[in-house]
Amino acid sequence: MFAGKKHFSGAAAGALVALCIVALVLSLVRVEDVTLPPAVKHGLVLDAGSSHTSLFVYQWDADKENDTGVVSQALACHAQGQGISSYANDPLKAGESLRECLERGLEAVPAAEQREVPAYLGATAGMRLLREQNSSAADQVLAEVTKTMQEYPVAFRGARILTGEEEGAYGWITTNYLLDSFTKYSPGAHAWLRPEAANVLGALDLGGASTQISFVPEGRVMNRDEAARFTLYGFNYSIYTHSYLCYGQEEMLRRLAKQLIAESPSSTRVDHPCYPTAYTETISLSAFRRSPCTNRGDPRLALDDRKVTLEGRGNASACQAALRKLFNFSACGQSQDCSFDGVYQPPVRGHFIAFSAFYYNFKFLNLTKGQSLGTARETIQHFCTRSWQDLSSSYPAENPGRLPKYCANANYILTLLLDAYKFNESSWKDISFQMKAGSADVGWTLGYMLNLTNMIPAEAPLWAKGHLPSLWAAAVAFIVLTLALGLAALLLSWL
Repeated sequence: MFAGKKHFSGAAAGALVALCIVALVLSLVRVEDVTLPPAVKHGLVLDAGSSHTSLFVYQWDADKENDTGVVSQALACHAQGQGISSYANDPLKAGESLRECLERGLEAVPAAEQREVPAYLGATAGMRLLREQNSSAADQVLAEVTKTMQEYPVAFRGARILTGEEEGAYGWITTNYLLDSFTKYSPGAHAWLRPEAANVLGALDLGGASTQISFVPEGRVMNRDEAARFTLYGFNYSIYTHSYLCYGQEEMLRRLAKQLIAESPSSTRVDHPCYPTAYTETISLSAFRRSPCTNRGDPRLALDDRKVTLEGRGNASACQAALRKLFNFSACGQSQDCSFDGVYQPPVRGHFIAFSAFYYNFKFLNLTKGQSLGTARETIQHFCTRSWQDLSSSYPAENPGRLPKYCANANYILTLLLDAYKFNESSWKDISFQMKAGSADVGWTLGYMLNLTNMIPAEAPLWAKGHLPSLWAAAVAFIVLTLALGLAALLLSWL
């Protein structure tokens, strides 16, 4: 019996050695280089607009794609209060207004990465106007927001005032990126690919102080001042873009009020065709001196401290006629490549995304679902006929400062799109009014970050040694079997 045990133990030991050799061979054979998931990078962009400031946190894989990061939005924060240009008389508050959003932004970034996160602040038309009116005040505001941002553990890359053309071009980049015109993910290929027939979109942006139009024209852009060029995902793009300062929504309302007062036979009570009937608003003429858009001299109107009451009349056709006077259409003559004020613009082409105030006004009027131009006109005209009592009782939750302005805003949008940019009944259907694509906001900040990721060096992919899954599974199985036989042999030897 002892001899039988000895014989079995020897056989078990031999099998054990053989299995160990097989497991060792399987664990070493066909070792391959395996790419580890890339590190995630973050970036912060502050949009210092004319009416408010927003902070956006973006993230992208460190290895990038054709030198451009595949960027997604991780956080959006809208600061309380007005835009930083409104703090011209108290610049310290401009910096203070950013703190809440900066703190929220840092919460979205891992603590170990924060000091390496690039952070930018871009100011738009509100600050462009302030710089035009008072350059030293604009410099002080930028100095205060810079001082505040430097207190936070981020790689602050500066605060600057964007040109109107930069704002328009970056909005165009955002629009096309979010709607997959540049690149899209292919689950089958596990890669980001450029669509074969890229449907490049146009962008329409309406802010508080300016409006922008950007698109790829039929031919090349004839006026170099209106052209912008980019390299994104390994491809070059050339677009037409133009920004119209003083043609933003808030500045339009100021210019319209000043024009109506200047043309009125009464010096104290003035009809306002765009305001609802029974609505009144009292303003001081001195308020027009605060903006370069309305502080220009007019022999018909002295900008003193006199107060004037604007009385709503709810007349859509008279409202449109008054709004058209804000544009100089005659400066274009018979030229077809001209919008207004003598500005060169090739004919609009392709599909457009209209965002910011274009979207918010039409969203309120329920006109963002692809309605025809005829339906839009009828809806706006009917809205303009409603009295202030009717509107305020029908929309109790709406901001009472915005509610009486929707008639003027909507008619302005029609005038801008149809008379200025020259969309028509046919091309109207090519305009989509939207503010988000997926989970990201449409605006200039994402385009800004996409373009800047071209300047952030890509990191080389991290590699590790690994097996094919089938070989790894076989090696583990043989190792487990070897251990089991070894334990069995030990138990038998003790019996």
